[in-house]
Amino acid sequence: MADQVELSGDLRCAIITPDCQVLDVAATSVIIPAHDGQIGILRQRAPLLCNLGIGVVKLTTGGTQRRVFIDGGFAEVRDSRVTVLTAAALEPEQIDRETSQAALNAALNMRITDDASFQARQDAIARAKTQLALTRG
Repeated sequence: MADQVELSGDLRCAIITPDCQVLDVAATSVIIPAHDGQIGILRQRAPLLCNLGIGVVKLTTGGTQRRVFIDGGFAEVRDSRVTVLTAAALEPEQIDRETSQAALNAALNMRITDDASFQARQDAIARAKTQLALTRG
């Protein structure tokens, strides 16, 4: 597989959840949502290991962009290969707008009693808003 990456001039990007490998594709660039901001990755980037936040992985392949929602996790970049390990990953067509809106409403009504419940509320809001944004295109 590494020879194919070298010959094509592309990266390989794999997104993996505990249940399955969501995708493994060639890409000319990948943008990942690190815990502290977006990181753009091109071929032959220096090795990297980072925490991910709730957000969208953006892959560019042949001039088209593919987007995948991820729910935190970790990313490793090594040898022109990006590996994303995440709790959940969904492509826009897998996201139900009404379910995401209901999740946002529920998150906004979550009761805050301590730091942990505050963080859970913030994460739930971010998750729902990110999914809603993906359904809008």
